[in-house]
Amino acid sequence: MPIAVDIDVMLARRKMSVGELADRVGITPANLAVLKNGRAKAVRFATLDALCEVLKCQPGDLLRWETEDAAGG
Repeated sequence: MPIAVDIDVMLARRKMSVGELADRVGITPANLAVLKNGRAKAVRFATLDALCEVLKCQPGDLLRWETEDAAGG
């Protein structure tokens, strides 16, 4: 998929675990893992807003577009 998810980068920068982020955002760790690993087909703006609020970042810090070639497709 040409949209890459960089939640793991922000987690490392904030020294935060997936479990802690999931708790603070209000989603299950399993759903956060689906999003983090790039397997999600969609993300709600409310979830993206909560992620940005907790991680103190912009949506572009979490999501980036890649060409199909770069994404391995």
